[in-house]
Formats: sequence, C-alpha cells, structure tokens
Amino acid sequence: MNRSVVIVGMGEMGSVFARGFLRTGYSVHPVIRGMEMKEVAADNRQPEIVLIAVGEADLNEQLMKVPPVWKDKLVLLQNELLPRDWQPLKLEPTVISVWFEKKKGQDSKVIIPSPVFGKYAQQVADALASIDISTRALPDEAALLHELVLKNLYILTTNIAGLEVGGNVGQLWHDHKVLAESVALDIIRLQETLTGKALDHQALIDSMVDAFNGDREHMCMGRSAAVRIQRALMLARQNDLELTMLERIAAL
Repeated sequence: MNRSVVIVGMGEMGSVFARGFLRTGYSVHPVIRGMEMKEVAADNRQPEIVLIAVGEADLNEQLMKVPPVWKDKLVLLQNELLPRDWQPLKLEPTVISVWFEKKKGQDSKVIIPSPVFGKYAQQVADALASIDISTRALPDEAALLHELVLKNLYILTTNIAGLEVGGNVGQLWHDHKVLAESVALDIIRLQETLTGKALDHQALIDSMVDAFNGDREHMCMGRSAAVRIQRALMLARQNDLELTMLERIAAL
C-alpha cells in the first residue's frame, strides 16, 4: 500500500474510519493519546489525508498542533463543528457531518447518509462505502454550513430536551413537540449568532424531523448532554444572547 492516512484519535469513531481506509488500500498511522503529531510527521511527512478524530472539546487544541506539512490534508468530523473552528487558523479542511453512531462492542448504525464536502470528500466517501456506511457529496460551502448547523440542531435539541423528558427522539417529537420546538428555536438563534448568518428556521426544523424519522428509537440524552447545555449557555453569554428555554432547563 503506497497511500497513507494519519488518524489523530483512535476512539470508536476513529476506528470506524481506520477500517474503511484500510479496506480501500491505505496504510493507517494512528496518533494516540500521549503521542505528538509532530513526532509522527517526522516519519510520515506526506500522508494523503490527516483525519482529526478527537472529541469536540479537544479539537481546537489539536488544530493548533497540526504540523505545517499536514495542514492542507485535514479531514474533520466533530459534532458542534462550524467554520469558526477552522477559518481563524486559515485551514480549508474536508468536513463530514457524521450521521452514524458507533458504540463499544456494537457495529456502526446509520441514521441518514452523512454529508461530506471538500478536497478529500471522494476518498472519505469511498472508505465509508467499503464498510456499508452511506454518504452524500455536497456541492458547495453554503450546503456544508446548512448541514453542520442541522447536525448541531439535532444533537443539541435532543440532548438538551432529553435532560428534561428523557426518552427517544420519536417520543420527543410525538409527546413533547412544544418543548422540542422551543429548544430548537433557541439553538437556531445561537447558531445564527455563531455563524453570522440568517438561517431558514422551518427548513432546519423540517430536516431535523427527517433525521428523527431515520431512527425514531435513537435516545435523546447522550452522556455529554449536561456538558452541551453548559457550553451552549456559555457561548450565548459570550455573545450577549439570552436563550430562555435553555436557561430554564439548566436551572432544573
């Protein structure tokens, strides 16, 4: 194999991509906890792709550490991802909005096809297709922004509403629609502030419901729910934005 990919972070998600890249003919070079990217770069200066697969809380720190020889090869996959995460660093990564879940001891479960955009979109799509995970290519950066906001809306709405009512996304929309919509509108207002863009509220909510229907049994409240609401409120306060419903849920 004469093509290589570096994967920074070999948790559940990184391992899925590693398997896909291996099956499409890449050698995989992991950067695991305790290793530095610059050390791996010394022996592998010219990988075709560098996938940053750390959690969202660690993304900024890792992007700051990317060796210069790797900066034009990046692929990002984190939740709560927006262009503000990479644009200040003058990066132009390939980005995938991941709509499959991978839990320890279980195979990957696809909710809807994962949108992907950027220079290495085809290579990412081929790798995932080799392990039966569907993707779809996006035409431009505007479409990417919509998809990133949509994923943030889905994750934050379900996690934060789940703090109050628990259950799965099908139950959330069927039994607690008013709550879900109120949380969603707060999240959309936050996303508008963070992106500096006016967003189509109804189109985003309709797309979120389509994602709900992709797996109505998907549980609302992930283990990061409490962290997510605190991070959302912190960002709101930093931008002088009042999110009434989120403040009420956090107070509970």
